[in-house]
Amino acid sequence: MKVYKSKSKNIAYFGYRMVNQVFDPIIFLKGLWGYVWYFRDLIKFRILSPGTKVKLLDLYPQLHDKTSMTGFDAHYFYQQLWLFENVLKNKPKEHVDVGSTYQMSGYLSKIVPTTFIDIRPINAKLENLKVLDASILDLPYKDNSLESVSCLHVIEHIGLGRYGDKIDPNGWEKACKELQRVLAEGGRLYVSVPIGKSKVCFNAHRVFDVEDVLKAFNELKLLEFSAVDDNGSFMQSSDPQVFRKANYGLGMFVFKKP
Repeated sequence: MKVYKSKSKNIAYFGYRMVNQVFDPIIFLKGLWGYVWYFRDLIKFRILSPGTKVKLLDLYPQLHDKTSMTGFDAHYFYQQLWLFENVLKNKPKEHVDVGSTYQMSGYLSKIVPTTFIDIRPINAKLENLKVLDASILDLPYKDNSLESVSCLHVIEHIGLGRYGDKIDPNGWEKACKELQRVLAEGGRLYVSVPIGKSKVCFNAHRVFDVEDVLKAFNELKLLEFSAVDDNGSFMQSSDPQVFRKANYGLGMFVFKKP
């Protein structure tokens, strides 16, 4: 969740968050202006191409893509590259992803047999990709059985009910214990969560103090920590303590079970 320096901007952003699930005022206003240039462009296209038929029922306005730069989510962009690089480097016999993006699991399946686990599974068939309908709170694996596991931008949601899971204030801690349970000795666990000043942004997500994350995974050894700061910059092999005062950074942790 963004945090602005201006109090008035934070109040306005709060108002926006409260209404945008049913009515997005920004999209509405941009859309009104979008129709102006849309029909202008349509007229220009028909003038330049008089032989091309454009039927009324085939019109398909796209009004929000004329931007000076392509928008992207720095958290998801960097964490997926970070995970892919680590798995490629360590070459596990198989990899299990718990609740991260299904695109990430699809990419990984091209370099290693991969299982994607989610309470909202996808209907996809792909060689080297297995999809399981299961919960991070009850993973279908024996203790100490998985060599390589990832869970990116997931733990902060557990117990808030956003994705159909049960309300449980301690759900995130239970998820951490379950991930540790299934990780094999010598195995690697790749975790990412929002980090900074600890808070609950109900029901979107939590933001964790890095110390709380490290304590939650106290059975494991931290091998590497990288991060995305509040400005969206990627910080490779950084110091976790630097991010304790962040508002909404992303911590990426590589853990190993001794």
